[in-house]
Amino acid sequence: MITHVERRGAVPTVLDGEALAPALIAQEAQALLVRLGSLRPFVMTETMVLAAALPYEAHRAIEHFLHSGRTTLRDQVGAFLEWLDGPGREAPAWEQQRRFVAIRMRFNDVLSQLDLFAEVVTQRSEQGTGVWLSGLDGLARDAVQVPGSPVPPPPLVCYLARGPGAAIRRARTRLPGGRLSPVAIIRVPRERMVGHGVASSLVHEVGHQVAAQLDLVPSLQAEIDRRAVRGDRRAWAGWRSTVSECIADLWSVGKLGISSTLGLLAVVSLPRALTFRPPRGDPHPMPYVRVLLSAAVGTTLYPHPQWAALVAAWKACYPVGDVTPEVQEDIARLERTAPAMAELMASHRPPALGGRSIADVLPLGSRTPESLVARFHAWGDDLGVLARQPPSLVFAVMGQARAAGLVAPRAESALLTDVLSAWAVRSSIDVMQRPHTTDEPLRPATPIADSAQP
Repeated sequence: MITHVERRGAVPTVLDGEALAPALIAQEAQALLVRLGSLRPFVMTETMVLAAALPYEAHRAIEHFLHSGRTTLRDQVGAFLEWLDGPGREAPAWEQQRRFVAIRMRFNDVLSQLDLFAEVVTQRSEQGTGVWLSGLDGLARDAVQVPGSPVPPPPLVCYLARGPGAAIRRARTRLPGGRLSPVAIIRVPRERMVGHGVASSLVHEVGHQVAAQLDLVPSLQAEIDRRAVRGDRRAWAGWRSTVSECIADLWSVGKLGISSTLGLLAVVSLPRALTFRPPRGDPHPMPYVRVLLSAAVGTTLYPHPQWAALVAAWKACYPVGDVTPEVQEDIARLERTAPAMAELMASHRPPALGGRSIADVLPLGSRTPESLVARFHAWGDDLGVLARQPPSLVFAVMGQARAAGLVAPRAESALLTDVLSAWAVRSSIDVMQRPHTTDEPLRPATPIADSAQP
């Protein structure tokens, strides 16, 4: 009877439980290496036109992240097999199995990370959609800029998903397995694909990334606490619990003007039961109140009668007469303090900005309604002019033109589609012209099988 495994992974000729266990475990570990070796970099598996490609820095960061994960896991499996063939040979089967299971869990984490980024990359191969997403990457890159910020913005990438709302997985948040994401991933709802409304959802999510970079939520909450001492405590408690969404809405209005509020209005145009539903632990304010706050932010940053007109239209669509007295009281309290909340956020001076306020780092001079309308008349539908402008400014201009009745939805959608394509083409040319750099090379991986790739 064979009492030990004579060759790594060899099944003993006479089946004995003590000898069979390490052989089976070794075979499964070797199988992990084979499966790990079959994973390919996205540059070898995804087909897309160059204009649809991910931003260079984002793609490089993703490939490096996944490559280092595969390499580390490959080393861990190799070390486990050496242990199993050496000191671990005398270990009990339960200890051998425990160590193998831990490694297999890490393998599943690697696959989960791959699947997460594959969802982002695969859509770039869809005709039309890929180029459109590449253009949105440019909008996200523009919207995340904070002049003079001590923290450089991370790469951002966009992808489409079902559902009415957008979402973001911020950079440097934990992925399956505990590693930090090298990029920010923005999920854009498919129903937002037409017109300026997509910018409202996208830039709101970018606002969450900016808030994390500048550590805005804790400092804003501290300021709200101070304001509550001498004001309506219940109202300020409501704003405090939803401040992360409020500051993202302010960032969106700051970058897009009324385009942001119009887009938000479309997102929260829900059945009445949902529009008037209190947060109750949800970080989002009541949908009805979100529109009121967005308009209050617009009035604070870009004073104009259009904001009052928009609020009146919103109230006409959702009269509050038939909601419960408790909800009516909450709405009245929050509406009464919305201008103060908007002013508090705009004037807030977080430590990260070195004495500057949030309003100081927003492009206020170029986003006033009068300035946006003037640009619309000056630019017309000249694609060459539009493609040279900051993406957030173009979307702000088009949303303001829609609000003023200067452009129809069909013409707006066609023009923005062309501009997104132009930005995508320009970004691909920028990548081709990028000079060669001598960055630290990726760590080479030892092939495990003929099909293995680093």
